[in-house]
Amino acid sequence: MFGRTMFGHTIFGHTILGHPPFVHRRMFSRAAFPMLAALTLVSSTTRASAQGVQNGTTIEGTVAPGNNFDKANFRLWFPNDVPSFQGIVVLVPGSNGDGRPQAQDTVWQAFAIKHKMALVACQFTDKPHDQGFFEDYIKVSEGSGNALLSTINDFAQKSKHPELATAPFLMWGMSAGGQFNYEFVAWKPERVIAFVVNKGGVYYSALLSKASRAVPGMLFVGGKDLEFRTNTIVGLFAVNRRGGALWALAEEPGVGHVVGRSRDVATVFFEDVLPMRIAQAGAPLKPLVEKSGFLGDFKSKTFKAMGDSAAPGYPTAWLPTQRSANAWQGILTEKPF
Repeated sequence: MFGRTMFGHTIFGHTILGHPPFVHRRMFSRAAFPMLAALTLVSSTTRASAQGVQNGTTIEGTVAPGNNFDKANFRLWFPNDVPSFQGIVVLVPGSNGDGRPQAQDTVWQAFAIKHKMALVACQFTDKPHDQGFFEDYIKVSEGSGNALLSTINDFAQKSKHPELATAPFLMWGMSAGGQFNYEFVAWKPERVIAFVVNKGGVYYSALLSKASRAVPGMLFVGGKDLEFRTNTIVGLFAVNRRGGALWALAEEPGVGHVVGRSRDVATVFFEDVLPMRIAQAGAPLKPLVEKSGFLGDFKSKTFKAMGDSAAPGYPTAWLPTQRSANAWQGILTEKPF
């Protein structure tokens, strides 16, 4: 748990010395990256699951190698019986992985059906370089972000769902997937409903803009993960939360570099934030008010409604609802929620 001060003390059982171990922030060009996505309509499918029969359509998209990536492949899945979608769940895998099969995950498909969302699952890979654990493609402003956006624009046309071209994102990812999400929020906060950082260790931005800090986020660390990763995420959380970031930090005490229960918590978090952020289709996302949420205390592993009370003089988690706060508490205490 958090000690008396942020650095040089034990945090969630990890000792942090000196300054937060950020990868240094870099300035990037935000010039548009021209590209064409090759799209293929794969199939209109019927899939059985515990939730029943799910009728959906899958479309594949590919972008030619770009400035900061080698491969960029994408898969759109959407339920056939939804006339208009209110957003997209973006699914980003770990380092250089192929996340496209996640579009066929019945958990995410059930979520998409329930909330009138489409799924876009991603594959990004780096060009060869000598430090593979520093993924270049997570620097979204250098090309990979536009690869995602241009493909979604093409998906909107091919699927005959033009609303997808401007639909906001819920961003899920594991490891480097969470890194990509964080950098995307830094780059285009106005496009993101909420996001997850999940045990990844490399980031190119530290203190984000006020607009980015206003995007609700859930940052996961593993109690048995590498301290390099954990310390970095704790530091990112601390500096941004001090600036009013509407973020929570959640440790899974018994896990290392795995998903664990983070997806269970994330789906609760996403489900709660979604109606709070979307007023109507096509409208700007609604801002959230910090005092309307709940504060999670890392020391006592409890939470309370914030209201007009002053925040303590040490870092606390921000949760949008009591239900999300219960899930946050459950993952910290390793109890059901």
